[in-house]
Formats: sequence, C-alpha cells, structure tokens
Amino acid sequence: MPLITGTTSTRLAGLIRTTAINAGVSVPDLNAICPSVDPAVLADDLLRVPTEWAWRAWELIDATAGPGSGLLATAAAKHGGLHVWDYLFTSAPTLAESVRIAIGLRGVVTDPGVGWVVEEDGRLLTIRETAAIEPDGVLPPIEEFMLSIMLRRVREATRQQVVPVRVAFSHNATHRYRHLVDEFGTGRIDFGAAHAAITFLDASELPTGDDPHLGAMVRHYAELLLATSRPAPDWRKTLHDTVIAALRDGDTSLDAAARRLLMSPRTLQRRLCEHDTTWRREIETVRHEHAIQLMRHTDLPVQSVAARLGYTDARTLRRAIRRWSGQGAEEFRRGLRDAAAPRAAALAG
Repeated sequence: MPLITGTTSTRLAGLIRTTAINAGVSVPDLNAICPSVDPAVLADDLLRVPTEWAWRAWELIDATAGPGSGLLATAAAKHGGLHVWDYLFTSAPTLAESVRIAIGLRGVVTDPGVGWVVEEDGRLLTIRETAAIEPDGVLPPIEEFMLSIMLRRVREATRQQVVPVRVAFSHNATHRYRHLVDEFGTGRIDFGAAHAAITFLDASELPTGDDPHLGAMVRHYAELLLATSRPAPDWRKTLHDTVIAALRDGDTSLDAAARRLLMSPRTLQRRLCEHDTTWRREIETVRHEHAIQLMRHTDLPVQSVAARLGYTDARTLRRAIRRWSGQGAEEFRRGLRDAAAPRAAALAG
C-alpha cells in the first residue's frame, strides 16, 4: 500500500480533531499544523491525511489535557465512528479470526506503516505492535488510544466485559497509571516494554460473527477502500496553486478564486479565516516566492517580472520588493544571487 503509507484515514483524523477541540485546543492552533489539513476533506472516506498531521495534533491534545489524553479519543469513538474497521471485529466466527482480519486491514483506519500482529500462545491471545513509527513524544497518548480502542471493539464484538490479563506500553510515562487501570480494568500494566501490547486469556474462541456472507462483504469493502484511497490535497498547496492560476489568468478576485475551488466566496472566506490568513495575504506570499525565483534565476527585466507576477507595472513590483526586503529591485536581485553562489559552488565541488 505505498500510495497511502505515511497517511491516516479521514475518519481517524476527524476523531483526533474533535478530541483536540473538546480538550481545549484552539482551532487556529489546529489549522496552523504543517502539513495542513482542510477540515472539509474529513467527510470523504476515500481521502487520506498525512500521519505527521495526526502526530502534531496528538502533541497539542496531550499538552492540553495531560494524562489520559489518549483515552479522550477512545471515549469519543462510538462504534461505527471509525467506519468499516469497527465492523471487521465481527467479520469472522471467532475473536481470534476477527482480530486478525481487523489488524491485517488496519490501513483503513491508521497508517499501514505501523506494524501489528496477533499472536496465540496456548490460552493467551495477544495483539502486539511490531513496528512503531511515532515520535517518542506522542507515544503515550497514541498507545493509550490504540490499546483502549481495541479493548472496546473486542468487548463490543464478543458482547462480554473482557478484561485483559496484561497491558504493555513502550513508553515510560508511569504517571498516567491511574487512568489506565480504570480504563483497562486491570492493575497488570507494564511500562517500558519492547512493544505496546494487550493480552487476553481464554478469549480466542469467543464468538464474534454469525453471518459469514456479511463478514465477507465487510472485508471486501475494506479491501476496496484501501485500493481506491488517495492522499488528500494539502490545503496550503491547493490555495497557492489557485493563486498561481489567478496570477496567470489576470483575475485575482476572491470570487474568481472561489469558482476555481468550486465553492462559494463566503465558504472560501471562512476557510481562509480558519487558517488565520486572507486571500490578499496569500497572493502576496505567492508573489514574494515567485519574485525570489525569477530575480535569482533569470535575467528578466523588472517590467517582465512584474507582468509575470500580475502587477500592473514595474513600479508596483518595486514598491513590493521594498516592502518585503527594504531594498531596491537591483539590490534585491544581487543579494539573492550572492546568497546562492556559495551553495552552487559547494554543489559543483
């Protein structure tokens, strides 16, 4: 699944975003995360958002809510909220079979680059992480969420208050212990383990699904979802591409931009406000970036550069350069080339 490795589902991203807001994280702080995610894409199950965005959002949640922050997401994740993945826990006759299917198709909800296995050892059934990709700083809330959401889905699938005989975390944040005892129903919780894991006793044969045809359809749908999912466009990149098109076409009005983005001007205005920016500011940013490229890498006269940037004349561009750098156009160009010369020499060497 190379196309979606490094991404997570919009369902999970939406849950994380909702958890963050409920925990007290401000919307501007969420929208300031880079890479950026347009909240509008979270309604499309075929789109995927960068896993890095999820990590940064978890950091905000944990910094705001503290111990137990991962459990906040579990509490908000009602059955069906994670879409088809929730139903995979009842897609086979027994718990061990169903859990294997859910773990095998984990990419429908999380980054498939995270490795998980299901192991049976006599009477023990263990769901264990094999390859963590998360930064150390976000391991506590993420591991809390991952293990607790699996416990809840196991209980829902078996219709029993199953209690694990062991819960293991790879992080060492033992100050979170009390919250975890309440959530998992056991005091057998280990920290600093080689891998995050949850283990059940005498649970493998518990019945979970009594309709093999329905189970097959759910599995098939999950496989189709994985095969057809694609990364969501980055909001900032989409916006900048729209600015470039506006400059090229000579119409930089907000209304024209909204038409290109297939939304109303009011919706575009609201999105810009959510990301703490304005249409004019984005035009200025793109013009600045392109001016740097054109002045550094071409010998185009100022008048031609101005035309390419959508300015009415060279004087307007000169005023913009003065505003950006405090320099005249010629000095600005010399400074850009002087700065680039050492790097070019190093690359040539």
